[in-house]
Amino acid sequence: MMLGKDGKPFKTRTGGTVKLADLLDEAIERATVLINEKNTNLSNDEKEAVIEAVGIGAVKYADLSKNRTTDYVFDWDNMLSFEGNTAPYMQYAYTRIRSIFNKTDINSTALLAALLTIKDDKERTLAIKLLQFEEAVQTVGKEGTPHVLCAYLYELAGIFSSFYEHCPILNAEDESIKLSRLKLALLTEKTLKQGLTLLGIKTVEKM
Repeated sequence: MMLGKDGKPFKTRTGGTVKLADLLDEAIERATVLINEKNTNLSNDEKEAVIEAVGIGAVKYADLSKNRTTDYVFDWDNMLSFEGNTAPYMQYAYTRIRSIFNKTDINSTALLAALLTIKDDKERTLAIKLLQFEEAVQTVGKEGTPHVLCAYLYELAGIFSSFYEHCPILNAEDESIKLSRLKLALLTEKTLKQGLTLLGIKTVEKM
C-alpha cells in the first residue's frame, strides 16, 4: 500500500482517492521546477523531453522499485532526487555515459568487437555486474518482482560511477585499455537503457 509521510494511506488533501492523472500532472509540474533550477543548456524541446521523462519516470520507478508485498511512503522529494535509488539518478547516470561518447568519434559497432582487457578491480567488478543483467531480468519475469531489476540497475550505476572515478577512460595509458574501458562504458549504457525501457522509463541524451 502507498502511504503518505504521516504513515497513513495516501490521500488527497480532502481525504479522497488520488487519481493517477492528477499524480502525473503534479509530477510534471515538480519536474519542471527541478529542471529549471538546474540551469541546463537545453533547447525548449530538449527541456520538455527531459521534464516529461524525469517526472513520469520518477513516479513509475518509485512504485516499481518497492517490493509489492510491503507498504511504502510516497515522498516527492525522495523520488525526484538525483541521488539514491530513483529514476532521475538512473537517467542522469545514463546521460553521463552518453557524454563520454560525445567526446569521441569511435564507432560503437566497432567498439563492441574490441577485446576487453581487465586489469583493475573496478573493471572486473563492473564486468561481472554486467553479466548478471540476464539473471535479474529472468527473475523479474518468473516472480513478477520489478524491484529486483531496479535494485540491479541502481547497483550497476553505482559500480560504474566508482569505475569512472578510478579508471581514466579517454585518457587511459594506452589505446587497448582505452578501447576496453570504452567498451565497458558502452555495455553499461546499453544495459541501463534496456533495463529502464523494460520498466517503461524513458532515457534522454542530455540532462
